This record gives sequence, C-alpha cells and structure tokens, in this order.
Amino acid sequence: MKRIMLFFVALLSLVAATPAANAKRNIMELPLFERAVIIIKKFETLHKPRHWPTICYGHVVQPGERFVRRQYSEREADALLRKDYARFCELYKEYGKDRYILAALAYNIGPGAVNKSSVLKKLKAGDRNIFRAYASHCRYKGKWHPGLHKRRLTELAVLYVP
Repeated sequence: MKRIMLFFVALLSLVAATPAANAKRNIMELPLFERAVIIIKKFETLHKPRHWPTICYGHVVQPGERFVRRQYSEREADALLRKDYARFCELYKEYGKDRYILAALAYNIGPGAVNKSSVLKKLKAGDRNIFRAYASHCRYKGKWHPGLHKRRLTELAVLYVP
C-alpha cells in the first residue's frame, strides 16, 4: 500500500510541476518521448559550471567532445538532452514501447549498467513484471537515495506502458 501511495504522490508531483500542467494539459496526453524529457528535466535540473564535467541536464562530457566549462542556456540544454535521449532510444529500439523506459534508465545510470540489469534481462525473457527490478535502481554511492526512488516511481508511472 505504501508503494502505491508513493507511486501516486510521485506522479502527482510531476504533473503539478510541469509546463504541461500550466497549459492545462495532462502529461499522459504527450508522446512517451516528451514525457521522458519532462521527467529528466525535473530530476536532473540545469547543471552549473561548478558541476563540470556534467553539463546541461546531466550530460557527462566525454573525451573528444567539444564543450567548454560555462553555463549553458535552457535551449542548448534541451537540445543536448533530446539528442542524448534519442540516442538511447535508438539503442533500445528493438524493445518497442519499452525503449523509452530503458532509455530513461540509461540516461541516468548509463547504458552499460542497463545492459547488465535485471530489468533488461526480464524484458528480453518476455517478463514485463519489472516494477521491483526497476525501482531497485535507486542507490547513489552505494546508499539508498529517496530522490532516486521517487524518480524511478515517476518513470514507471509515466513511461511504462503495460
């Protein structure tokens, strides 16, 4: 019962804090890609230069990428987020509608961790009962993190299509 309550609290907090709510639109009316962008923006926030090498909405600058240590505009950050998220969606396209939730997880923990995860193993085996496995990815530096748990519940509520 507690998990169900947390699930709905996370969903309601996301709906209330999105630009879609201000426009009197429900997040569930948006395409899955747009829903994911809203969730990532809410939980990542716009990083500052002091967070280097993490920029924009959680993009980690890789060797060879041409980024500088500065504050990026919301427009630049949104474009980079969409480019990165689209790349992750492409990576998991064989999973159909599940690619959006896998891409959201990969955006946060990396595709290497997702490829080893029990979530992907379950989906490969045709088992779509991923709630517990997906919600278990809420550790930061080895410790359970309530913010990550809220993020996972929100992602499940908004991106998982049964």
